[in-house]
Amino acid sequence: MDDDFKKSVLSTVCYYDVLNYPLTLFEIWKHLLATGGEVKNSDKKVTLKDVLLILKEADLQRFIDSKKGMYFLKGRDELVENRVRRNKISILKIRKMKKTIDLLKIAPFVRMILVTGKLAMKNAHPKSDWDVLVVLKENRIWIGRTFITLWAHFLGRRRHHDRIRNRVCLNYFITTNSLEIRNKDLYSASEYFFCFPLFDKKNYFQKFQIRNHWIRKYKPNYYLSLTGNLLTSGDTKISKFCRALLENLFDWNFLEKYLEKIETKKIKENPKTNNENSLIDADKSALIFLPNPQGPKVFEKFKNKMQGFRL
Repeated sequence: MDDDFKKSVLSTVCYYDVLNYPLTLFEIWKHLLATGGEVKNSDKKVTLKDVLLILKEADLQRFIDSKKGMYFLKGRDELVENRVRRNKISILKIRKMKKTIDLLKIAPFVRMILVTGKLAMKNAHPKSDWDVLVVLKENRIWIGRTFITLWAHFLGRRRHHDRIRNRVCLNYFITTNSLEIRNKDLYSASEYFFCFPLFDKKNYFQKFQIRNHWIRKYKPNYYLSLTGNLLTSGDTKISKFCRALLENLFDWNFLEKYLEKIETKKIKENPKTNNENSLIDADKSALIFLPNPQGPKVFEKFKNKMQGFRL
């Protein structure tokens, strides 16, 4: 096996070590990175057997250990028990979250709600919130965002101030005609490869995956999930009726423009908007409020760790 492949496998285990996440053999193959965290030759096919064989080589066994079918950097075996524990926590959180999403999906112009972040990885801790990406109907992003935010707040499930645990973090909205993620980096590639829908009105998730094929730039084994997630739900007669009723009542261009005006002003006046390295977008296709994005921090830690290895 060539040195680039060894470095690719080591990079993959190292990157997820920064995220405190040991990987199974299949996950190393699935989330395989190339040298430097960006694929140079995405046409080269790597098999599961290739990964298994390279992990047995002495060069990598100096840095990588395994336990209970999971691989991690040497000295980090506690990650295995942590993952098992957090997996159980995450499953309970997702079950609870699904009940909330089944209520939120009646909000007007909602088309899909994705689970993202640590919860999608099933790596959440007890105090974690629920990270989501919400897809709304094109040209109705401001109305849709306002209604789902108010509805989540009314249900007591919106994250705000110090109320975090088991609450929905509504900070990322895109529209049906703009499904491509804007912040294209290794962190986002990982996050949106792990994500899955709890509500999907008309198979938007497959369209989302196709539009975000750029993930293969970082992960050559990126593929579409052709089988549905068992937790994903569509519409019931009640949710379909309620949302259609609300859309008929509030489908007004003047309301969309009015909400855009007042909400844009609020965003500009928010002190967090001017945070260094913040990612804030507010237009008719995307509403993204990430005052403290984790991607650059994680990548810096990853680079520093990789500098300590010599293959």
